Amino acid sequence: MNYSVIVEVALREGIADPEGATIERALPALGFTGVTNVRAGKAFRFEVEAADEAAALEKATAMAERLLSNPVIENATARSAAPG
Repeated sequence: MNYSVIVEVALREGIADPEGATIERALPALGFTGVTNVRAGKAFRFEVEAADEAAALEKATAMAERLLSNPVIENATARSAAPG
């Protein structure tokens, strides 16, 4: 069976995030005030063939750790996504 999964990857706390800082500095010029602590990241959506949802999430987590993220400086989390 196929399970829809989202893997979110973000820099670990304490790691400089120049992309997030640039976005945060630009927001007031665009009329968005009161926004702080902006952190940039990336998300991957895909389907995993597995026996059950737990196995799909386990496979997605392994993929995140081995390919989709740098575990030294990034955290990766896998979660189920609603199909569509």
